[in-house]
Order: sequence, then structure tokens, then C-alpha cells
Amino acid sequence: MNFDAATLEYYEAAAPHYTASTAQDRHRHLDPFLDRLAACAKVLELGCGCGADAAHIARRGFVLDATDGTQAMVRKARERFDVKARVMRFDELEADADYDAVWAHAALLHAPRAALPAIVQRISAALKPGGLHYANFKLGDAKHPHEGRDPLGRWTNLPSAAWLAETYRDAGFAIIEREQYTGNGSDGVVREWFALTVRKP
Repeated sequence: MNFDAATLEYYEAAAPHYTASTAQDRHRHLDPFLDRLAACAKVLELGCGCGADAAHIARRGFVLDATDGTQAMVRKARERFDVKARVMRFDELEADADYDAVWAHAALLHAPRAALPAIVQRISAALKPGGLHYANFKLGDAKHPHEGRDPLGRWTNLPSAAWLAETYRDAGFAIIEREQYTGNGSDGVVREWFALTVRKP
């Protein structure tokens, strides 16, 4: 299973809600990530959603390629933020050294865990040498040690921080920053999250 159809269907139906409820104009990790990049760097966003982060990337002068797995979210990103987003699932990424950076906030956590190593390899292939990638994930715990559906019906892979670090290292990435923090997801469940910024050699 490379992707979960029910999760994509959820976001197709819920796109108006996410657009209406987006209060912040960007994620708090975005500017520190962008500050590491050269001017006019080319940035791929995976899972752009309604386009808030994408719009900020563009405002800062970077060359943006915003993508999402659902047509409804792409449409909302265009309507609300005038972001020229396009539809692409994570497993459809086939770029070859095209990007200086890949931003994936609260996106890759919906990939089936078994598919994630191959997706990380695709991200590595899409990056230029020295390129940067950011992703954050909800972590599994003693109560939820296995991946599965959250209260909204979305697939969530719920790995451990150690498994994520190993997966990225196996893909050849060097981890340059990591943070574990407590966060409240859109499903209303408070969990530990793990964010990491990695560099391609």
C-alpha cells in the first residue's frame, strides 16, 4: 500500500473546513528552515493543504512548487492564496535533483509506514546535492504503538523517533536538527511530535 485512499477522500471532503479554520499564516518551523536556504532557492512542498505555508514561501522570494494529493486542497490553495499548486501524491514524486529544499509539514505522517522509506528515497532523489528537507510526524506511544486510523478516519503512521532517524539515515541523509514536542492535531488528540531537518550529502 503506497497511499491510503480513505485519507485522500477525507481531505477531498474536508478542504472547505481546513481553509476556513486556518488561523496561522505559517508553521513556526518554516522561517527557520527557509533561513537556511540561498536566495531564490527552488522549494517543493509536499502536502500543501490550503496553501498557508506555500504562500509564505512564495512571499519570501523562493521558487515554489506546491503539491497536494487532493484536487480539493489544490483548488483551495489557488483560491485563497493564489498559489499555483498541483496534484501529486508522495509516491508520484519522480524529480531528479530538481530542488534545493523539500518542505513537508504534517504531511508524510499519513503515508503507510511500510511505504515511507521509499518516499524518503524519492525525496532524496528529488533534491540537489546539499539540499534540505523538513518533515514532522506524530509519534507512537504505549497507548498507540501501531499505525492506523485517527478519530477523523485518516491513516497515521505513528513511528518512533528512533525509527524515523534510522529511516532518514538509511536514505543517506544527515540529520542537522531535530525537535520532539507536544502538539494538538486537528483530530483534537494531544500527542508527542517529532520534527527533523535533514541534508542530502
